[in-house]
Amino acid sequence: MEVNDLEWVLERRDMMSIFVSVICGCIIGLEREYNNKSAGFRTIILICLGSTIFTIVSQHGAGSDDRIAANIITGIGFIGAGVIFKDRLSVLGLTTAAVIWTTAAIGMAAGIGYHALAFTLTIITILILSLFMKIESLITLIHNRKLLNITFVNDDIRNLYTIEKFLINKQVKNKRVSLRKHDKILHVIIEITANNRQLHELEEEILVLPYVKSYS
Repeated sequence: MEVNDLEWVLERRDMMSIFVSVICGCIIGLEREYNNKSAGFRTIILICLGSTIFTIVSQHGAGSDDRIAANIITGIGFIGAGVIFKDRLSVLGLTTAAVIWTTAAIGMAAGIGYHALAFTLTIITILILSLFMKIESLITLIHNRKLLNITFVNDDIRNLYTIEKFLINKQVKNKRVSLRKHDKILHVIIEITANNRQLHELEEEILVLPYVKSYS
């Protein structure tokens, strides 16, 4: 095969890789956009496409090795870190960061010419994001863990004991996470484990407790 023919074959393969990358990015991006996630349609497509382009370049560069591929993983790690938000008690965005990392891996698979593998991984990713979400919803119906942030009307410690006894009487597992006092007002954070029905009943009953000023 002549050099020009070989270059034409490689170029056509690379164009197919780019096309596959965009399609895979579209599929995952649509799911993220539909669920209104921070990394949406365009972002996911560009992550997938960018990973494919860098992979293609690493294959054609003179004396190329795996350093570009390794740097893709590092760079995607920085992007993923940017969508993770941590407050005092919880962490948000871990799934989105994982999707970004997985999308980059799919883009790399497309870049080396494993088109069938890229499509297969895309379908698996969508199944995990959609089907497993429904499984998680079913689990929360019977076993749900939440944090109650309660502010009492004063700093009387007996109010804390009363609310803990109240939860025990409701047969709700509870664990004190944080306790603080500010401006003569007591604040407590309690982790509770219950089913959805119990949680709804608790929300209504805590609202009318005279020693509770506010809660969330």
